[in-house]
Amino acid sequence: MLQGRGYSEPIMKMIRRAILALSAAATVAGVLRLRGQGGVPPQTGGWRELSTRPR
Repeated sequence: MLQGRGYSEPIMKMIRRAILALSAAATVAGVLRLRGQGGVPPQTGGWRELSTRPR
């Protein structure tokens, strides 16, 4: 019958696991993206000008 069956099972198992891992990663990334805080950036703080000495 199918003589190559013993060889293809581990490969299919690995492919299924890879697809599952990719799906889980995409789901987590989607949830984090949807839950991210949008809006206006902070209006205070940030960079400040440095005083330099004349040469």
